[in-house]
Amino acid sequence: MDWYRDLGNAALGKASVVVAIGNFDGFHLGHQQLIKTLKVRSKELSLKSTVVTFEPHPQTYFQPDVRLSRLSSVREKLELFRDYGVERVIALRFNEQLASLSAEDFVRKYLVESLSASHVVVGYDFGFGAGRSGTAEDLQALGDAYGFGVSRVAAVSIDGEKIGSTRVREVLQSGDLALAARLLGRPYAISGRVLYGDQRGRTWGFPTANLLVERHNPPLRGVFAVEVGGVEKGLLPGVANLGFRPTVGGDRLLLEVHLINFSGTFYGDRVRVIFRKRIRAETKFDSFDALKDQIHKDTQAAAAWLTENPPTV
Repeated sequence: MDWYRDLGNAALGKASVVVAIGNFDGFHLGHQQLIKTLKVRSKELSLKSTVVTFEPHPQTYFQPDVRLSRLSSVREKLELFRDYGVERVIALRFNEQLASLSAEDFVRKYLVESLSASHVVVGYDFGFGAGRSGTAEDLQALGDAYGFGVSRVAAVSIDGEKIGSTRVREVLQSGDLALAARLLGRPYAISGRVLYGDQRGRTWGFPTANLLVERHNPPLRGVFAVEVGGVEKGLLPGVANLGFRPTVGGDRLLLEVHLINFSGTFYGDRVRVIFRKRIRAETKFDSFDALKDQIHKDTQAAAAWLTENPPTV
């Protein structure tokens, strides 16, 4: 899969493409349906499948003082596109210039002049142009005028509610990992590179792998039973804390993972932490001894739950 940051330096050529447009945060079942439609149209027209997405997320641009909870990092999103067979991804830089374009100017500049789009695939609630003034119906009319087709993908629902990134965030915040997995079509996971920490857990007999996640600010907090990929073949059981570590005076959002019955080290490795079950909320304890006792209980709880609920992936 090829990917480009903006279009200025992209060696795209003049060949026509089929384009899907969206933020795709979390790549949930609704997004997956959109990509399936993209691939069908690409195959029908014998053209390259292309995704146009935006970085930073538009909400971050319009509300810079509000920390958006991202469901997936840029790298995680690209890996998901690759796994679903997308051939090309273009991440447009969402800035003042892009935000001020009218709906027709956006179509003409990006879809027609830059990409030579033959067909465009969008979601049911698609909006584009300054102030999201353009609708899917407007895109259809512009497609008729500029000579490209449009597919509008219907919403996907579970339990009578439409699936969207906001719903997934809310479900993760509530700790309902089983429902989140249904909405995503897979268990929720965070990937990242293991950092060298303060070694406090190792001195307590609970060494941890630390992942700094404050940049994309995932929506869930607490202590979890997890599985970890990327260390050895297959998945390893673990217990994880995602939060600020109030008992030790932490000031950064950190994902700490202790692998159960594992004695090796993997600093610098890129791992994938799969969240299976929420055990409890993050708590500030009165002493380090109380914290150590609770970590022991959390590890036992995670090990027992993971033994009774083996991975399905």
